[in-house]
Amino acid sequence: MSSRTGIRAAVAVVAALALAACGGKEPPRAASGPAAVPVITQVVGPTAWSDTLQGLGTARARESVTLTAKVSEIVDQVHFESGQQVAAGQKLVTLRGDAQQAALAQAQAAFVEADQLYRRQNELAAQQLIARSALDTQRALRDAAAARVAQMRSDIGDRSVRAPFAGLLGIRQVSPGALITPSTVIATLDDVSRMYVDFQVPEAALASVGIGHAVSATSAAWPGHSFEGKVQTIDARIDPDTRAVTVRAEFPNPELRLRPGMLLDVRLHRPERQALVIPEIAVVQVGRDSFVWRVGEDDGVAQAPVSTGVRRDGKVEIVEGLAAGDRIVVDGTGKLRPGMKVAEARPSPPANGAPPKADAPAPAKD
Repeated sequence: MSSRTGIRAAVAVVAALALAACGGKEPPRAASGPAAVPVITQVVGPTAWSDTLQGLGTARARESVTLTAKVSEIVDQVHFESGQQVAAGQKLVTLRGDAQQAALAQAQAAFVEADQLYRRQNELAAQQLIARSALDTQRALRDAAAARVAQMRSDIGDRSVRAPFAGLLGIRQVSPGALITPSTVIATLDDVSRMYVDFQVPEAALASVGIGHAVSATSAAWPGHSFEGKVQTIDARIDPDTRAVTVRAEFPNPELRLRPGMLLDVRLHRPERQALVIPEIAVVQVGRDSFVWRVGEDDGVAQAPVSTGVRRDGKVEIVEGLAAGDRIVVDGTGKLRPGMKVAEARPSPPANGAPPKADAPAPAKD
C-alpha cells in the first residue's frame, strides 16, 4: 500500500509541474475592501413649515385704573362690594357734602336775584330810562352768579366717585366714616373682558411678525388650557439693550380666567412657509459648530457644516449648508468618518416611540 501512495504523490507532482509549464495559473481572488456601514438616509426637500416663537408675557387688563377721590372728605356711603362687576358711570362712593350743598343753595339764590335785576334793567334800557353801561354791569354780575352755581355743582360732583368704564372691581379699601384723601386707594377697576399680553420677539424675527398673527398662551394657573389670541400691536422701537421688540397680543377673556399680572408662556405662530426640515438626530453638534453627514454619488460620506433654525417636535430647520436634493445620514452618524462608504439599512421597528435604528450588519457565514 505504501508503494501505491508514493506513486500517487509522484503523479500529482508531475501534473503540477506540467500545469506550471503550460502557463496555467489559479484564478486570483477578488480584493476585499472595508464593508459599507449600514445607515438610514434621507433626501432633503422643501417642506411646509410653520414654526413658532416662544416667550414669556405678562397679562394686562384692556383698561385699568386705581380709584381715588379728588378731595379730602369723610366717606358717607359705599355703593359696591369687593369683586363686583360694575357699569360705566355707576356711583361707587359718596362723600359728605353738607357744606357744598348749602353753598350751592346760596349761589342759586344769588343767581336768581341777579337774573331778575338784569331782566328789569333790560326793560328799562329798552325804554332808554337807564344807561347801557348799567345794563352791561348787571349782565356781568348775573353771569358771575351763574358761574358760581356751576362751580358749586362741580364741587358736589367731586364728592361722588363713579366708575370711569365697565369692569371688575378689586378688594374694597374704604368704609363709611373713614377720612380719605386724593392719595387714598378706594379700589382697583379692570376691564378684563379682553386682555393684553406683552412679550418680546428677537429683532431678527421682526420681519416675520405681523398684525393679526395667531398667538397661543398657557398659564400655570390653568394646566392643560390654551388661550388663543392675535397680535394687536408691534412696538415702534427696538430695545437697544436686548435687541428685541415688544409685541402686544389681545386675548378674549369671556370666562375671566386671565387676570392682570398673570405670567403666561406665549407662542407666536408664524405663517406657513417652505423650508428645509430634517430630523433633529441627523445634526451632529461639536461645540458651537453643527454639521450633518452628506452622502455623495459614490456612497461616500463627508461632513457638511449647517446653520440651524427653529427646532420643534424632533425636527429642525436648516437655514444654510444644505440644498434640496442632498442625501444625508439620519441614523447611524456615530460610527461614521469622512470618506467612509455607507449602505442603506432596513430600519428596525421603533421601541417606545424612539427613532428607528439601522440594523447591524449580518455576521459573515463560514
